[in-house]
Amino acid sequence: LVDVRTPAEFKDGHIKGAINLPLQTLRPNLNKLKIDQVIITCCRSGSRSGMAKRILKANGFEQVHNGGPWTNLR
Repeated sequence: LVDVRTPAEFKDGHIKGAINLPLQTLRPNLNKLKIDQVIITCCRSGSRSGMAKRILKANGFEQVHNGGPWTNLR
């Protein structure tokens, strides 16, 4: 689970085990993710997680799903 909200948003609440990679830092940190692993992105509303999904797909990640708002995944 990759939470693409800001560190402050993540600190205010997140799903246990989620990795915080803010959207603006996602590209330089792709090496922190396994390309063959299932990845679910989430954020506050689903917008940034949708953008993160597109970035990941464009970089060869195939098993990526937009989980939408993190509160829906609890």
